[in-house]
Amino acid sequence: MKMDFELQQKIHRLYAKYASTLDDGPLQDWPKLFVEESLYLLIPRDNYDENLPMAIMRCESRGMLEDRVAAVQNTIMHEPRYLRHHITNIDAQLTDQGVVTATANYSVIEVVEGDLPKILSVGRYIDKIVMVDHALKFVEKKVIYDSVLVPNTIVYPI
Repeated sequence: MKMDFELQQKIHRLYAKYASTLDDGPLQDWPKLFVEESLYLLIPRDNYDENLPMAIMRCESRGMLEDRVAAVQNTIMHEPRYLRHHITNIDAQLTDQGVVTATANYSVIEVVEGDLPKILSVGRYIDKIVMVDHALKFVEKKVIYDSVLVPNTIVYPI
């Protein structure tokens, strides 16, 4: 199904809002970008390619996303850090059912206080997006990271 320019712009704004919410906050707004019955996976590329279900972060509803935010803000002990998400090459298609399927590349740069910036994660997003009350929201977000190893500093969503 052909997408109009306005929908394409809304998709780009959704990804921009996603990045700015994770980078600059407030982090508690991040789950609001998802529908209630949503899926968020942070999964290694090898597992995704082999269709293996193992993910290092798995949230199966907006409530679980809210729990993740609460854990990051209230219970996980970690050094202060700053993130910058770079989302590029967004490619989106509109299905006959009105669901947008989208892919995008991402990189996340992390700065821990007193240290030099470093690449935290690089990979791609594979997403399903729907319109709810005149706003686009993620139904499913698969964050597929390219490296075999991940730093133990991944405490925030990617």
